[in-house]
Amino acid sequence: MGEHPDPSFAFVGRRLWLDFVNTDAATHGVRSDVLVDFGRWLAWLVAAGVLEAGRAPVLAQRADLQPTGATAALVDARRMRAALRALAERGEAAGERPARVREAALTEVNRVLARSAGTRRLEVAGDGRVFRSFVPGGEAFAALLLPVAESAADALVAGDLARIRRCAAPGCERVFLDETKNRARRWCAMRGCGNREKQRRFRRA
Repeated sequence: MGEHPDPSFAFVGRRLWLDFVNTDAATHGVRSDVLVDFGRWLAWLVAAGVLEAGRAPVLAQRADLQPTGATAALVDARRMRAALRALAERGEAAGERPARVREAALTEVNRVLARSAGTRRLEVAGDGRVFRSFVPGGEAFAALLLPVAESAADALVAGDLARIRRCAAPGCERVFLDETKNRARRWCAMRGCGNREKQRRFRRA
């Protein structure tokens, strides 16, 4: 997925859970947290392609009626993000994560996956596109984190962690899955950090 026009929505991780981690990452030395409020959380989910755009206004309206529930959902998302960032960053050089970091991430992922009671269904968007949706059996906001949790679970099962990198550009904290054969990817995005680093090296030469 390429970068979203909103610079705070950067889809460079190659996996949903890594893009979620990158919702709180410094770039060029400036920190930007996408999850400043429930509305931005919904906007990110829509941009990430895991929440149908037509459902976002309905959930936003419900959040206005249930502010405590919306706030709790946002706190929940930040809590899971912190555990997933630790998983993405720790032990990167050795390709292994400390057991306590992995256990903490497993606990968070399992906690969210435990909410998976509900109905999975196919729906048709306004443009005729068919998409998958999940209708939770309980609280309205409970399912929002499920796609992220499932993405992280897939990475743990597939053994992808050894290929996770942090951008090599100074001041950038974005993480990504290195899918190159020789594991040589260094930048979160060539158009951004990669080009800036090349220009910096050129000026030094």
